[in-house]
Amino acid sequence: MQAPDDFAPPPGLAVELQPGLRRILAPNPSPMTYRGTNTYLLGTRDIAVIDPGPLSDVHLEAILDALQPRQRISHVIVTHSHLDHSPLAAPLATRTGAPILAFGGPEAGRSEVMSQLAQHGLAGGGEGIDSAFRPDTEVADNEVIDGDEWQLEVIHTPGHLGNHIALAWGDTCFTADHVMGWASSLVSPPDGDLTDFMAACQRLRARDWSVFHAGHGAPITDPAGRLDWLIQHRLGREAQILSALADTPGSARQLAERIYTDTPAALLPAAERNVFAHLVDLTGKSRVSPDGRLAVTTVFHRS
Repeated sequence: MQAPDDFAPPPGLAVELQPGLRRILAPNPSPMTYRGTNTYLLGTRDIAVIDPGPLSDVHLEAILDALQPRQRISHVIVTHSHLDHSPLAAPLATRTGAPILAFGGPEAGRSEVMSQLAQHGLAGGGEGIDSAFRPDTEVADNEVIDGDEWQLEVIHTPGHLGNHIALAWGDTCFTADHVMGWASSLVSPPDGDLTDFMAACQRLRARDWSVFHAGHGAPITDPAGRLDWLIQHRLGREAQILSALADTPGSARQLAERIYTDTPAALLPAAERNVFAHLVDLTGKSRVSPDGRLAVTTVFHRS
């Protein structure tokens, strides 16, 4: 499932998606961010800014310029602390006086196995952590954030990052980087935990949604179909890894080279992290066994 070629809104322009909701595209296109980060403005009087985006004076002014008469920013909500989503929160809060709300700092919500990997020195491989990020107010799973005319339900969706949350606005959901329309989400240890990711996908799938507004790309108008594709995509990759291990044991890098045969060499490190995420998950399910401590270089074999 590929991104539509016609999603190319101009950066900095507030586009109305539905009554009470606008989107501003940040000027940070890249292979990891597609056209750029989507910043959402929710409300008609007190405005919640969801994912202010990267550190950018231009984007900061675009957000402030989007305010209409008698509007004010009352909440700055961050879905997760990657560098393309959270750094602008502090400058925006300073300019507006609005509190920053998030699940927690960069290590909040991290699973035990990912904490152990990080303690043993595994780092990098992700989209870049905003290590300085700290919210003014920590929100919890199932908590409701109240605005003057809107409510957002917090849904903790770890997997892409431990402190990742989605936000339910009625039957609309802001899914950030957990579910996107342009690509499958990156799950790269120790930031990302595939076991948590799949559980969060199933949790979202159990509810009826009309639309997903993601951190990157166009609105997803078939949320159930997209989630089904995302789950099956991961299960398909799992099957490839198990099949490759049926022939001979291997490390994440060796397996990536066997499976991603058409991938340019420059992208193999990302593929290796993706395979390692699956190997950690499969270890937890006792379907593969590591020869020693869990690490990217460890050799795995079928259980």
